[in-house]
Amino acid sequence: MARYGQRPENALKRANEFIEVGKPARALDTLQEVFRNKKWTYSWSESVLEPIMFKYLELCVELKKSHIAKEGLFQYRNMFQSVNVGSLENVIRGYLRMAEEKTDAARKQSQQAVVDIDDLDNLATPESILLSAVSGEDAQDRSDRTILTPWVKFLWESYCQCLELLRTNAHVETLYHDIARMAFQFCLEYNRKTEFRKLCEKLRKHLEDISKLPQMVSNVSLNKLETQQLNLETRLIQLDSAIQMELWQEAYKAIEDIHGLMNLSKKMPVPKTMANYYQKLAMVFWKAGNYLFHTAALFKLFQLSRDMKKNMSSEELQRMANRVLLATLSIPLPSAHPEFDRFIETDKSPQEKAQKLAILLGLSQPPSRASLLKDIIRLNVVTLASPQLQDLYNWLEVDFHPLELCDRVDSVVKNLQQDETSPLAQYIPALQDVTLVRLVHQISQVYQTIQFVRLIELAKFTTEFHLERLLVDCVRYNDMQIRIDHGKKCIHFGVDLSEAQREDRPDGPVLQAMPSEQIRCQLVNMATVLHRAINIINPNKKKQEREKARSAMVAHYHDTKIKEHLRILGRQKMIEERKEYIEQMNSMREEEEQRRQEELLRQQMIAEQRRLEQEREERERKRQQSEIQQIKDRNLKEKMQQISQTSHGQKVLKKLDEDEIKKLDAEQIAAREAEELQKERREMQQKLKTQEKKVDYLERAKRLEEIPLLQKAMEIKMKQAKQQWEQQEDERIQAAIEERNQAVATRERLQRMKPDADSFLQKIQSERTRIFLEKYDKFAAMMKEERAKRLLQRKSERKIERKRQWEKDVAEAAKKKEQEELRAKQEEERKRMEEERAKRLEEEKIRRAKEEAKEAERRAKLDKQAEMMRQKELEVERKLEEERAKNLERERPAPTSWRKGGPPGPALSKTNDAGSSWRNMRDEAPRDGPLKEREEHWKPSGERRDFGDKDQPRKFERGFSDRSGLGSWHRGGDDNRDIRRTDFGRGRDDRGPREDRGPREDRGPREDRGPRDERDRLPERRTESRPVVDNWRSAPKEPTRQPIREPTKEPEKRDNAAQDINSKDIKKQEAANDGDWQEICNLTLPLEQLT
Repeated sequence: MARYGQRPENALKRANEFIEVGKPARALDTLQEVFRNKKWTYSWSESVLEPIMFKYLELCVELKKSHIAKEGLFQYRNMFQSVNVGSLENVIRGYLRMAEEKTDAARKQSQQAVVDIDDLDNLATPESILLSAVSGEDAQDRSDRTILTPWVKFLWESYCQCLELLRTNAHVETLYHDIARMAFQFCLEYNRKTEFRKLCEKLRKHLEDISKLPQMVSNVSLNKLETQQLNLETRLIQLDSAIQMELWQEAYKAIEDIHGLMNLSKKMPVPKTMANYYQKLAMVFWKAGNYLFHTAALFKLFQLSRDMKKNMSSEELQRMANRVLLATLSIPLPSAHPEFDRFIETDKSPQEKAQKLAILLGLSQPPSRASLLKDIIRLNVVTLASPQLQDLYNWLEVDFHPLELCDRVDSVVKNLQQDETSPLAQYIPALQDVTLVRLVHQISQVYQTIQFVRLIELAKFTTEFHLERLLVDCVRYNDMQIRIDHGKKCIHFGVDLSEAQREDRPDGPVLQAMPSEQIRCQLVNMATVLHRAINIINPNKKKQEREKARSAMVAHYHDTKIKEHLRILGRQKMIEERKEYIEQMNSMREEEEQRRQEELLRQQMIAEQRRLEQEREERERKRQQSEIQQIKDRNLKEKMQQISQTSHGQKVLKKLDEDEIKKLDAEQIAAREAEELQKERREMQQKLKTQEKKVDYLERAKRLEEIPLLQKAMEIKMKQAKQQWEQQEDERIQAAIEERNQAVATRERLQRMKPDADSFLQKIQSERTRIFLEKYDKFAAMMKEERAKRLLQRKSERKIERKRQWEKDVAEAAKKKEQEELRAKQEEERKRMEEERAKRLEEEKIRRAKEEAKEAERRAKLDKQAEMMRQKELEVERKLEEERAKNLERERPAPTSWRKGGPPGPALSKTNDAGSSWRNMRDEAPRDGPLKEREEHWKPSGERRDFGDKDQPRKFERGFSDRSGLGSWHRGGDDNRDIRRTDFGRGRDDRGPREDRGPREDRGPREDRGPRDERDRLPERRTESRPVVDNWRSAPKEPTRQPIREPTKEPEKRDNAAQDINSKDIKKQEAANDGDWQEICNLTLPLEQLT
């Protein structure tokens, strides 16, 4: 650590030293170490660290290091956001103030750079002309790009960093919104539209992050009214800024944000805020060309203003009513889509958009032109408007007079055009279009054919092209049947019935029904009557058709349900296998991609480290070179400054050039300077002596000549002063005499008026006294009456209050009684449930005892059967041993003569070695014969059977064992006896795998699972939930899945199904075992034959 790293004050001193020698970057690095040192995070107070932070930020602003400033601000926030928020606020405000000052200075410098032109007669130099032709920029643009733009970027980054720094801290919430408003002002001042969009997105993202934050004291909470109000005010400023910058998309998004905040707030915003919201919303809708919702917003503003603003003047109310009425009349007439388009249209986006816009206005459904007209009539907006606009409403919506319609509307339009600043002038084009459509509608009611020139005369404020486009639009949307004959220059209005026309009634004044409408109504009535007659003639036809279709569907379902069920099961299995394959491939691909990314990242990190090392070395080398050069330059600069401070030094500097100065040292410079100083001193002394003599002579002669002149001038001045004083004194005496004479005359003149003035004053005083006494008597009487009235009112209020309190006490007593009754009923219900629970437990205990007795009896029977089988085996073995001994005695060979050289005796039979033929037959049986097939029953199922080369059968185990596969019981005895004995099939379990059973902790209680031995389950408990398979080994193996915890009833059903399946297998296995026993018994036949 550096020697100044023990205390922050030392770092500040060191930074100041670096600044003095012209090394601000080194000073910034020194201060940066202060905030990087974790030891100082909580060791020093803000009084120590705040000056360091200001100096740190000042250096960051000077060097335009916004990212380093961000790092320091984040460290400072972590230090003081919970200790001293005021210090953090001061630091951030100071940082932004410095950035704004630097940006303003850069803007002034950029403007001054354009103003400072050498030749005012030649403003456009050849260089500027060529640059403007190539780049399309003028001198101001180039100056802004080089001088102003870097500082604008720095200021923008500063705003973003501060907003990111303060977005979640509730203690600096006000500062956060102040910075957001400053950022909006920055975008307006510098016309930064792209940055404004980014700022809006950033604020929107911050609001989403705040809604996801946990509820903590230090975090910003949207449930607080202060937070909601601050966010609402900020969004309103954002909306104003977007409107001023003409960013209508951002303005619409800001409106959505404002609406979301108002819905989030439990308290209704103040009327002033709502009025501002509706006003801005109406402006946005107007700029978007949505006149319908523009009018709806103005209507909501009118309602709010009239309801909340009680002291609204009649002029203001009339002005708002005029705007609402004119905006409503300017809404384009609704165009009826063709019926064919209505049937095939599937895009609901226009309806959804309209519904979304209606929600912004607080409406349950989108408005329409007709609904708005009804609302303005209901709220007397028409009567509140000016008479001129009332007549306009009657001409467009009530009266039918096509020949004078445009003339009347044109008179109103001219009056509106006179005041160009009026907000009503913007509705003139839309109002003219609506008037033209009304004119065409009304003309079609009167004429079948009309000359185009005549129609232009009737439509005074339009052109031929505009009118023709209007007619084409009417035909396009099927509002009317119009045909334009350009040859004859006339227009034909059709009366034929079109298959795509709607049955809606026409909007606006109508003189008569068109022939096509009459025919259409007649056909509709005829169709209605015919359908009604068919229903009366055959009322059950539709019901029979529905029953027939239903029967066909039910039959088809029963025919295909099994096939479809199997297909669905197969598809499910295929889907599972496909999913597993895809998951494996995805995992392999992800692992490969991860390995590749890790390798690429490792190589990039190595290359980055190598590049950083090279850059560090290069920076260090350049830094050393620059320091050496700076030292040389500073020494040269100090020498030149030292020489140029004196006149003789300047003379020495003129005599020497830069190379000579670099070669000289300090002593040589001092010697030359001293020599030059002595020379100047000698010259100066000589000049002073000569000058002294000359001045002395001139001064003496001048004083001798001056003395007589001064005496003469003094005498003349004394005479003039005496004459002036005498003249002023005479004038003062004469003015005093005239003033006194005038005052005496005025007193004599006013003395005659004094009696009249006194009598007039007395009269006024008596009149005022009488009026005061009368008012006082009236006031006393009124006060007495008011006191009596208030006493009576207070008496009635106390009576009502006592009655209300009595009713409240009665209601509380009734409620308390109901609660007591409910509590008693609940207690009785609880006792009854406890009795039922005890009764169920007793019954369960009795049932378990019965089941245990049955189980003991069954086990006793099985033990008895096993003992009988064992005795039978022993008896068979004893008989076989006796037979073997007899055969050996009987077949013992007699002495032969082969030892004496005679022929050999007969060869021994095969039974001599083994004792009996059945034993040889058993030993010589092939390994892959029936015995191996029988042994296969003893091998475990599933994955436990796969021993590789060591395929060993499972041994018998005495007693109970989970690995034996015998369920809850298997026969005891010798576990190592021969597996080919006759009873080897009695105790094994070939029920097959139970993959539908989960782990033991996921299975139900003992009573829910039933007996463990499958042979004890009754066959009549079989369910149809799963198909029965005769041999579980031949059934397809299902993929192993994780156990799923299921309700208690479901395992019982599955166990019942498995019990039914395995009961058949057990019976078949027992039959096979009986067959094996019979086969073993048949092997004893050769013994009987030998006997």
